[in-house]
Amino acid sequence: MSSALFEAFLAKIYVDPKARKEFMTDPLGEAERAGLSPEEGVALQNIDWVGLKLASRSFEKKRLRHARGKFRFLRFFGGK
Repeated sequence: MSSALFEAFLAKIYVDPKARKEFMTDPLGEAERAGLSPEEGVALQNIDWVGLKLASRSFEKKRLRHARGKFRFLRFFGGK
């Protein structure tokens, strides 16, 4: 079950709000459309939903902090 496709799908639902919403609406359908096996679909359907939401928020905050830090760095050295 640790196929690259499975891992890529899992990463996508953690970082892409639209993909996550679609997945949460129809987990098995989204897994099937992504080309995952029925077993992988069931595994995803049984995911820790609260953990998924918490982790996705945490990743988003981390990306925003990183982007702000990068912007400050560019402003400092770019003079804009």
